[in-house]
Amino acid sequence: MSNDSPAPVLSPEELVADLLELLDVEDRGGDRFRGRRKKGGVGRVFGGQVIGQALASAERTVPDDRPVHSLHAYFVRGGNEDFEIDFRVERDLDGGSFSNRRVVASQQGQTILNMLASFHKREPGVHHQEPMPEVPAPETLENEVTLRRRAAEAVGRTFRENLRQRPIEMRPVDPGRWIREDAREAISHVWFRSAAALPDDPKIHRAVLAYASDMTLLGTCTMPHEDISWVKGTLMSASLDHAIWFHDDFRADEWLLYTCDSPWAGRARGFNRGRIYTQDDRLVANVAQEGLIRPITPKP
Repeated sequence: MSNDSPAPVLSPEELVADLLELLDVEDRGGDRFRGRRKKGGVGRVFGGQVIGQALASAERTVPDDRPVHSLHAYFVRGGNEDFEIDFRVERDLDGGSFSNRRVVASQQGQTILNMLASFHKREPGVHHQEPMPEVPAPETLENEVTLRRRAAEAVGRTFRENLRQRPIEMRPVDPGRWIREDAREAISHVWFRSAAALPDDPKIHRAVLAYASDMTLLGTCTMPHEDISWVKGTLMSASLDHAIWFHDDFRADEWLLYTCDSPWAGRARGFNRGRIYTQDDRLVANVAQEGLIRPITPKP
């Protein structure tokens, strides 16, 4: 069969079932776990997959009454879709209120990601938060895949990777960003949720958010620079590190607003921040990431 043959069309439920299987790491004993390959995956492993599987591995070693409150990950090498991913968890601390875990992800004996995660037993405390931005409701916006298809038709280009079905439904507030190639302010707002319902287990919802948090974030630091673009083929990019702070409970199968900005870029790197809100205005997570944004000459 030709590699250009169209992929089978899956229902939202099938897409999410595949995602849940991907994030359900296999316990190999001795705090060792194995993450499955993505079905139909080709080339480089999506960074959100490695983070989600690493978090799922760490959470297997922590009591249920201590949810993760932060993780910090460094991408060491790009993962390969041809292989499963092995995870080794080190139990650095189990204190009165906090637990800490180190996770090393590897393929074929080579490290591809290092992650630290901290878990906190729930306790009461004071509260404040940054207000949720005023943006259109997700029900009034179009799906990202529809917008990308329209953009590809408008500019006469094909974005095969970006037109594939995804288990995460995304609805950008600025639909024109897939067509415009001009410089603009480094701020974006995107609604997202799983494409179908998820089980009630909070660990699954945290893993799905970790998976989705690597989407759209890196692109924010490219927005002020019209001379570098994936659309134009003038950009080489890769996530270098990724951090998430989990503040409160949420469901990843209900609409979440991902508000991203980039306060700095330079020396072939771009720094990005993200805030994740529920529809009832609760700030439930913060994200930060630095990535490689190297200008390149487009291929003829």
